[in-house]
Amino acid sequence: MEKSKAKLISLATGAILFAFMLWGNPFGLELQAAKVLAIGTLMVTWWVTQALPMPVVALLPLLFFPLMGIADMEEVAAPYASSIIFLFMGGFMIALAIEKWGLHKRGALSIIQLTGTSGNKIVLGFILASGLLSMWLSNTATTMMMYPIALSVIKVMEDNASQKGNISNLGICLMLAIAYASNLGGIATIIGTPPNVAYVGYLERSGTYTFQFADWMKLCMPLSLLLMWVLYLVLTRVLYPNRMPADGAAREMIHTELKAMGKLSAPEKRVLIIFVFTALLWITKDIINAAQAVFKLNDSIIALLGAILMFITPSGDADNKPVLVWKDTRNMAWGILILFGGGITLAAQLEQAGLIQSLGEWIARYAQGGIVLLFVVTIVSIFISEVMSNVAQVIVFAPVITGMAVALNIDPVQLGVAMTLGASCAGMLPMGTPPNAIVFASGRLKLKHMLTAGFIMNIVSAVLITLFCWYLYPAMIEVVRR
Repeated sequence: MEKSKAKLISLATGAILFAFMLWGNPFGLELQAAKVLAIGTLMVTWWVTQALPMPVVALLPLLFFPLMGIADMEEVAAPYASSIIFLFMGGFMIALAIEKWGLHKRGALSIIQLTGTSGNKIVLGFILASGLLSMWLSNTATTMMMYPIALSVIKVMEDNASQKGNISNLGICLMLAIAYASNLGGIATIIGTPPNVAYVGYLERSGTYTFQFADWMKLCMPLSLLLMWVLYLVLTRVLYPNRMPADGAAREMIHTELKAMGKLSAPEKRVLIIFVFTALLWITKDIINAAQAVFKLNDSIIALLGAILMFITPSGDADNKPVLVWKDTRNMAWGILILFGGGITLAAQLEQAGLIQSLGEWIARYAQGGIVLLFVVTIVSIFISEVMSNVAQVIVFAPVITGMAVALNIDPVQLGVAMTLGASCAGMLPMGTPPNAIVFASGRLKLKHMLTAGFIMNIVSAVLITLFCWYLYPAMIEVVRR
């Protein structure tokens, strides 16, 4: 089917469902609630079918809610300037500076050099480099950066005629490792992946719980590292063993790349200092706030401080322009910020209309609590994110999960964290996440490779996330909340 026809069908489907929910009112809702449900149905339909760019769909509340008398423009527009959005904006700008001056590439090559150049160690190096970078950069940017480096390593290994082992399996491992580690690394920090930002923003807005940056890291970084270790074992020991010994040519290529980069340049040093300073503030914020009463730091303020310092600090190179200039922000994902705002607004109106509470109570009638419910929520979240944007998924389901948890008298954050972490683990399909699509386009993967590895990692991720949230989360959250 042509794209234009598919787009028209998607647009028409959303419009028909909107009309049906509003005038057909199949659930017998009050008029105000029917209006909100109709708009929510329209947005979700267009998000899932990609009838329009996701940020454009996220602007619909600004049009429909005031137009249909649901809320005035000031109320609707307020979530588009939520503090969590400025946290992500600051993180984006810091990441832009890291990418602009090549600090990310130096870090990745250094990690790979440290891990060694046997087949398995190369895979481990790429997993660590991709995962650690993705904690601070977007998973898409991380994959785009690691992808050409991986192709270079594979080419060097292929050109070495004396190389033993299975070079084809090494290529498959590296492509999958980059994509999956970029996804899994992001769950360790709030800014590492959009679903985390969306869920933390929902919790903050609803007053359920406020996650500090360091709190999320303490809670989720151990799980992130565990998932990356399991990924390494699954790829290299179970699915695609390469049995390739250490290779001097690959080691020389990495050494040459690092040598060509030379010592840390002045801009790199200044970006690194600001980045480390920002990270330390995120980690020690509570101690600083408790020690004085002149000012109060929060995660969003710290992110903006780090970003603004990038625009203030001279680069120290020949031009001596600031580390970041405004034209650099043309490459920033502004649409993600709009998407968060639209999702928060939609969730707020669904809640105010009583729809979230009603849905949660309805689901609770047929659901049982306990570890089985936690596993079901996690695995459904993982597999839904294979075909639906994980950001939109969390935006839509966060209030539903909360309503269901309240109706079942269980911790809504425990269930919501499981759902959110699961949304970042899709690995079966190229369209599951941007990193999946990037590595699939390399031509070194067949769909069966991604389906096999992705299905196994989906199941493993679901099990580990469930066990983590059921057994470790209650103890860890108590430590975090002290």
